[in-house]
Amino acid sequence: MMMMLNNSELVFVLQGLNDSVTNRQLFFAFALMSYLFTIFVNLTLIVTVCLEKTLHDPIYIFLCNLCFNSICGASSFYPKLLHDLLADAQVITYAGCLLQLFGVYCYVFCEFTSLTVMAYDRYLAICKPLQYRTLMTAQRVAQLLLLTWCFTLLETAIGITLTASLPICRRHIKKIFCTNWEVVKLSCSDTTVNNIYGFVLMFSHISQIALILVSYTHLVRASLRLHSDRRKFIQTCLPHLATLLIFTGSLVFDTMYARYGGSGGTLQALQNLLAAEFLVVPPLINPIIYGINLHQIRSRILHNFTARPDIQKPLP
Repeated sequence: MMMMLNNSELVFVLQGLNDSVTNRQLFFAFALMSYLFTIFVNLTLIVTVCLEKTLHDPIYIFLCNLCFNSICGASSFYPKLLHDLLADAQVITYAGCLLQLFGVYCYVFCEFTSLTVMAYDRYLAICKPLQYRTLMTAQRVAQLLLLTWCFTLLETAIGITLTASLPICRRHIKKIFCTNWEVVKLSCSDTTVNNIYGFVLMFSHISQIALILVSYTHLVRASLRLHSDRRKFIQTCLPHLATLLIFTGSLVFDTMYARYGGSGGTLQALQNLLAAEFLVVPPLINPIIYGINLHQIRSRILHNFTARPDIQKPLP
Protein backbone atom coordinates (compact mmCIF):
# COMPACT_ATOMS: atom_id res chain seq x y z
CA MET A 1 0.00 0.00 0.00
CA MET A 2 1.39 3.41 -0.97
CA MET A 3 2.00 6.00 1.74
CA MET A 4 0.10 9.26 1.39
CA LEU A 5 2.38 12.31 1.37
CA ASN A 6 1.74 15.67 3.01
CA ASN A 7 0.95 17.96 0.08
CA SER A 8 2.01 21.14 1.89
CA GLU A 9 5.55 19.79 2.36
CA LEU A 10 5.74 17.84 -0.89
CA VAL A 11 8.55 18.46 -3.38
CA PHE A 12 8.30 16.97 -6.86
CA VAL A 13 11.35 15.71 -8.75
CA LEU A 14 11.39 16.63 -12.45
CA GLN A 15 13.09 13.81 -14.35
CA GLY A 16 12.98 15.24 -17.88
CA LEU A 17 16.57 16.55 -17.77
CA ASN A 18 18.19 13.46 -16.26
CA ASP A 19 19.90 12.44 -19.52
CA SER A 20 20.93 15.94 -20.59
CA VAL A 21 23.68 16.68 -18.04
CA THR A 22 26.52 17.17 -20.52
CA ASN A 23 24.60 19.56 -22.77
CA ARG A 24 22.80 21.72 -20.24
CA GLN A 25 24.90 24.84 -20.86
CA LEU A 26 24.12 24.60 -24.58
CA PHE A 27 20.43 24.00 -23.88
CA PHE A 28 20.44 26.94 -21.47
CA ALA A 29 21.82 29.27 -24.16
CA PHE A 30 19.23 28.14 -26.70
CA ALA A 31 16.38 28.35 -24.18
CA LEU A 32 17.42 31.82 -23.04
CA MET A 33 17.66 33.13 -26.61
CA SER A 34 14.32 31.55 -27.47
CA TYR A 35 12.63 33.10 -24.42
CA LEU A 36 14.08 36.56 -25.01
CA PHE A 37 13.18 36.48 -28.70
CA THR A 38 9.64 35.30 -27.88
CA ILE A 39 9.17 38.21 -25.46
CA PHE A 40 10.72 40.62 -28.00
CA VAL A 41 8.53 39.72 -31.00
CA ASN A 42 5.32 39.66 -28.96
CA LEU A 43 6.07 42.94 -27.18
CA THR A 44 7.05 44.54 -30.49
CA LEU A 45 3.68 43.69 -31.99
CA ILE A 46 1.77 44.81 -28.87
CA VAL A 47 3.63 48.14 -28.62
CA THR A 48 3.24 48.77 -32.36
CA VAL A 49 -0.53 48.32 -32.18
CA CYS A 50 -0.86 50.38 -28.99
CA LEU A 51 1.14 53.33 -30.32
CA GLU A 52 -0.36 53.43 -33.81
CA LYS A 53 -3.93 54.82 -33.73
CA THR A 54 -4.70 53.50 -37.21
CA LEU A 55 -4.28 49.97 -35.83
CA HIS A 56 -6.89 50.36 -33.10
CA ASP A 57 -9.30 48.02 -34.90
CA PRO A 58 -10.84 44.87 -33.35
CA ILE A 59 -8.62 42.43 -35.27
CA TYR A 60 -5.44 44.09 -33.98
CA ILE A 61 -6.78 44.37 -30.42
CA PHE A 62 -7.60 40.65 -30.43
CA LEU A 63 -4.13 40.03 -31.83
CA CYS A 64 -2.59 41.98 -28.93
CA ASN A 65 -4.53 39.77 -26.52
CA LEU A 66 -3.16 36.69 -28.31
CA CYS A 67 0.41 38.02 -27.99
CA PHE A 68 -0.11 38.89 -24.31
CA ASN A 69 -1.32 35.34 -23.71
CA SER A 70 1.78 34.04 -25.52
CA ILE A 71 4.02 36.01 -23.16
CA CYS A 72 2.13 34.55 -20.17
CA GLY A 73 2.46 31.02 -21.54
CA ALA A 74 6.17 31.35 -22.26
CA SER A 75 6.78 32.92 -18.84
CA SER A 76 5.08 30.00 -17.10
CA PHE A 77 7.61 27.63 -18.66
CA TYR A 78 10.97 29.22 -19.50
CA PRO A 79 12.09 30.74 -16.14
CA LYS A 80 11.76 27.43 -14.30
CA LEU A 81 13.46 25.56 -17.17
CA LEU A 82 16.37 28.02 -17.23
CA HIS A 83 16.80 27.61 -13.47
CA ASP A 84 16.73 23.81 -13.72
CA LEU A 85 19.30 23.75 -16.52
CA LEU A 86 21.84 25.34 -14.19
CA ALA A 87 20.74 23.69 -10.93
CA ASP A 88 22.12 20.47 -9.47
CA ALA A 89 18.65 19.14 -8.66
CA GLN A 90 15.52 19.63 -10.72
CA VAL A 91 12.76 19.93 -8.14
CA ILE A 92 9.61 21.99 -7.67
CA THR A 93 7.42 22.48 -4.63
CA TYR A 94 3.80 21.39 -4.62
CA ALA A 95 2.63 25.01 -4.54
CA GLY A 96 5.07 25.91 -7.32
CA CYS A 97 3.78 23.01 -9.41
CA LEU A 98 0.17 24.14 -9.01
CA LEU A 99 1.22 27.69 -9.94
CA GLN A 100 2.92 26.42 -13.09
CA LEU A 101 -0.15 24.33 -13.91
CA PHE A 102 -2.29 27.43 -13.55
CA GLY A 103 -0.08 29.44 -15.93
CA VAL A 104 0.24 26.69 -18.53
CA TYR A 105 -3.44 25.86 -18.69
CA CYS A 106 -4.54 29.49 -18.64
CA TYR A 107 -2.38 29.88 -21.73
CA VAL A 108 -3.85 26.80 -23.45
CA PHE A 109 -7.49 27.61 -22.72
CA CYS A 110 -7.12 31.31 -23.54
CA GLU A 111 -5.44 30.45 -26.85
CA PHE A 112 -8.38 28.34 -27.99
CA THR A 113 -10.98 30.89 -26.86
CA SER A 114 -9.03 33.80 -28.37
CA LEU A 115 -8.78 32.04 -31.73
CA THR A 116 -12.54 31.37 -31.62
CA VAL A 117 -13.25 35.05 -30.94
CA MET A 118 -10.91 36.08 -33.77
CA ALA A 119 -12.70 33.69 -36.14
CA TYR A 120 -16.02 35.33 -35.18
CA ASP A 121 -14.52 38.76 -35.85
CA ARG A 122 -13.29 37.68 -39.31
CA TYR A 123 -16.68 36.13 -40.07
CA LEU A 124 -18.40 39.45 -39.42
CA ALA A 125 -15.77 41.45 -41.31
CA ILE A 126 -15.96 39.36 -44.49
CA CYS A 127 -19.46 37.90 -44.52
CA LYS A 128 -21.25 40.98 -43.12
CA PRO A 129 -19.01 43.92 -44.07
CA LEU A 130 -21.80 46.52 -44.09
CA GLN A 131 -22.88 45.61 -40.57
CA TYR A 132 -19.38 45.04 -39.18
CA ARG A 133 -18.88 48.47 -37.58
CA THR A 134 -22.32 48.27 -36.02
CA LEU A 135 -21.87 44.76 -34.67
CA MET A 136 -18.20 44.91 -33.62
CA THR A 137 -18.22 48.04 -31.48
CA ALA A 138 -15.63 48.97 -28.86
CA GLN A 139 -18.06 47.76 -26.18
CA ARG A 140 -18.48 44.43 -27.97
CA VAL A 141 -14.69 44.02 -28.24
CA ALA A 142 -14.33 44.65 -24.49
CA GLN A 143 -17.11 42.15 -23.75
CA LEU A 144 -15.46 39.48 -25.89
CA LEU A 145 -12.08 40.00 -24.22
CA LEU A 146 -13.71 39.85 -20.78
CA LEU A 147 -15.58 36.70 -21.77
CA THR A 148 -12.36 35.13 -23.05
CA TRP A 149 -10.49 35.63 -19.80
CA CYS A 150 -13.42 34.85 -17.49
CA PHE A 151 -14.06 31.58 -19.32
CA THR A 152 -10.34 30.77 -19.28
CA LEU A 153 -9.91 31.50 -15.57
CA LEU A 154 -13.04 29.51 -14.70
CA GLU A 155 -11.88 26.45 -16.65
CA THR A 156 -8.42 26.66 -15.10
CA ALA A 157 -9.63 27.28 -11.55
CA ILE A 158 -11.93 24.25 -11.62
CA GLY A 159 -9.17 22.03 -13.00
CA ILE A 160 -6.58 23.21 -10.47
CA THR A 161 -9.06 22.80 -7.59
CA LEU A 162 -9.80 19.21 -8.61
CA THR A 163 -6.08 18.45 -8.92
CA ALA A 164 -5.23 20.09 -5.58
CA SER A 165 -7.87 17.98 -3.82
CA LEU A 166 -6.07 14.74 -4.74
CA PRO A 167 -3.82 13.03 -2.18
CA ILE A 168 -0.35 12.42 -3.60
CA CYS A 169 1.58 9.18 -3.04
CA ARG A 170 4.51 9.61 -5.45
CA ARG A 171 6.70 12.57 -6.32
CA HIS A 172 8.57 11.84 -9.56
CA ILE A 173 7.37 13.68 -12.68
CA LYS A 174 8.76 12.41 -15.98
CA LYS A 175 8.62 15.79 -17.73
CA ILE A 176 10.66 18.99 -17.57
CA PHE A 177 7.64 20.90 -16.21
CA CYS A 178 4.43 20.18 -14.33
CA THR A 179 1.36 19.03 -16.24
CA ASN A 180 -2.04 18.15 -14.88
CA TRP A 181 -1.91 14.64 -16.35
CA GLU A 182 1.42 13.86 -14.67
CA VAL A 183 0.26 15.14 -11.26
CA VAL A 184 -3.02 13.21 -11.45
CA LYS A 185 -1.05 10.01 -12.19
CA LEU A 186 0.84 10.52 -8.90
CA SER A 187 -2.36 10.32 -6.87
CA CYS A 188 -3.29 7.24 -4.89
CA SER A 189 -7.05 7.92 -4.85
CA ASP A 190 -9.89 7.71 -7.34
CA THR A 191 -9.42 10.23 -10.18
CA THR A 192 -12.73 9.64 -11.96
CA VAL A 193 -13.93 13.23 -11.42
CA ASN A 194 -10.66 14.60 -12.84
CA ASN A 195 -10.94 12.33 -15.87
CA ILE A 196 -14.56 13.37 -16.49
CA TYR A 197 -13.59 17.04 -16.27
CA GLY A 198 -10.77 16.36 -18.70
CA PHE A 199 -13.29 14.98 -21.20
CA VAL A 200 -15.53 18.02 -20.62
CA LEU A 201 -12.60 20.32 -21.44
CA MET A 202 -11.74 18.25 -24.50
CA PHE A 203 -15.32 18.45 -25.77
CA SER A 204 -15.44 22.19 -25.07
CA HIS A 205 -12.32 22.99 -27.07
CA ILE A 206 -13.09 20.55 -29.87
CA SER A 207 -16.40 22.41 -30.15
CA GLN A 208 -14.48 25.68 -30.44
CA ILE A 209 -12.36 24.21 -33.24
CA ALA A 210 -15.56 23.06 -34.96
CA LEU A 211 -16.99 26.59 -34.71
CA ILE A 212 -13.81 28.00 -36.24
CA LEU A 213 -13.97 25.52 -39.12
CA VAL A 214 -17.66 26.32 -39.74
CA SER A 215 -16.87 30.03 -39.82
CA TYR A 216 -14.09 29.37 -42.31
CA THR A 217 -16.50 27.53 -44.56
CA HIS A 218 -18.54 30.74 -44.79
CA LEU A 219 -15.37 32.83 -45.16
CA VAL A 220 -14.12 30.79 -48.11
CA ARG A 221 -17.48 31.06 -49.83
CA ALA A 222 -17.56 34.82 -49.31
CA SER A 223 -13.96 35.29 -50.46
CA LEU A 224 -14.64 33.45 -53.72
CA ARG A 225 -17.37 35.92 -54.67
CA LEU A 226 -15.45 39.20 -54.56
CA HIS A 227 -11.80 40.03 -55.18
CA SER A 228 -11.73 42.42 -52.19
CA ASP A 229 -13.03 39.71 -49.88
CA ARG A 230 -10.44 37.30 -51.28
CA ARG A 231 -7.65 39.74 -50.48
CA LYS A 232 -8.98 40.33 -46.96
CA PHE A 233 -9.22 36.57 -46.44
CA ILE A 234 -5.60 36.01 -47.49
CA GLN A 235 -4.24 38.87 -45.38
CA THR A 236 -6.12 38.24 -42.11
CA CYS A 237 -7.61 34.74 -42.18
CA LEU A 238 -4.68 32.67 -43.40
CA PRO A 239 -2.45 33.81 -40.49
CA HIS A 240 -5.29 32.96 -38.10
CA LEU A 241 -5.72 29.52 -39.66
CA ALA A 242 -1.95 28.92 -39.55
CA THR A 243 -1.95 29.88 -35.85
CA LEU A 244 -4.76 27.42 -35.13
CA LEU A 245 -3.01 24.59 -37.00
CA ILE A 246 0.34 25.24 -35.30
CA PHE A 247 -1.19 25.37 -31.83
CA THR A 248 -3.39 22.30 -32.34
CA GLY A 249 -0.49 20.40 -33.89
CA SER A 250 1.70 21.29 -30.92
CA LEU A 251 -0.88 19.90 -28.51
CA VAL A 252 -1.02 16.72 -30.59
CA PHE A 253 2.75 16.40 -30.19
CA ASP A 254 2.31 16.82 -26.43
CA THR A 255 -0.22 13.98 -26.51
CA MET A 256 2.32 11.88 -28.40
CA TYR A 257 4.83 12.55 -25.65
CA ALA A 258 2.31 11.55 -22.97
CA ARG A 259 1.80 8.26 -24.81
CA TYR A 260 5.40 7.44 -25.76
CA GLY A 261 7.28 9.37 -23.09
CA GLY A 262 8.05 6.35 -20.98
CA SER A 263 11.21 5.45 -22.86
CA GLY A 264 14.42 7.20 -21.95
CA GLY A 265 17.94 7.12 -23.27
CA THR A 266 18.81 8.75 -26.55
CA LEU A 267 15.21 9.86 -27.15
CA GLN A 268 15.09 12.08 -24.05
CA ALA A 269 15.88 15.31 -25.92
CA LEU A 270 13.19 14.52 -28.51
CA GLN A 271 10.69 13.73 -25.78
CA ASN A 272 11.43 17.04 -24.06
CA LEU A 273 10.93 18.86 -27.36
CA LEU A 274 7.58 17.17 -28.01
CA ALA A 275 6.44 17.81 -24.44
CA ALA A 276 7.18 21.54 -24.52
CA GLU A 277 6.43 22.36 -28.17
CA PHE A 278 3.00 23.89 -27.48
CA LEU A 279 4.70 26.30 -25.04
CA VAL A 280 7.63 27.12 -27.32
CA VAL A 281 6.53 27.16 -30.97
CA PRO A 282 3.16 29.04 -31.04
CA PRO A 283 4.28 31.99 -28.83
CA LEU A 284 7.35 32.38 -31.05
CA ILE A 285 5.73 31.88 -34.44
CA ASN A 286 2.35 33.61 -34.06
CA PRO A 287 3.53 37.26 -33.96
CA ILE A 288 5.94 36.56 -36.82
CA ILE A 289 3.13 35.12 -38.95
CA TYR A 290 0.89 38.10 -38.29
CA GLY A 291 3.73 40.60 -38.60
CA ILE A 292 4.64 39.26 -42.03
CA ASN A 293 1.13 38.85 -43.43
CA LEU A 294 -0.65 41.93 -42.10
CA HIS A 295 0.60 44.84 -44.23
CA GLN A 296 -0.41 47.53 -41.73
CA ILE A 297 1.56 45.94 -38.91
CA ARG A 298 4.53 45.03 -41.10
CA SER A 299 4.85 48.55 -42.48
CA ARG A 300 4.62 50.16 -39.03
CA ILE A 301 7.21 47.79 -37.54
CA LEU A 302 9.61 48.39 -40.44
CA HIS A 303 9.06 52.12 -40.13
CA ASN A 304 9.77 52.08 -36.38
CA PHE A 305 13.01 50.14 -36.85
CA THR A 306 14.29 52.00 -39.91
CA ALA A 307 13.15 55.57 -39.26
CA ARG A 308 15.91 57.89 -38.16
CA PRO A 309 15.28 60.62 -35.61
CA ASP A 310 15.14 64.09 -37.11
CA ILE A 311 18.31 66.05 -36.68
CA GLN A 312 17.52 69.27 -34.86
CA LYS A 313 18.69 72.42 -36.53
CA PRO A 314 21.00 74.64 -34.47
CA LEU A 315 19.40 77.66 -32.93
CA PRO A 316 20.22 80.96 -34.65
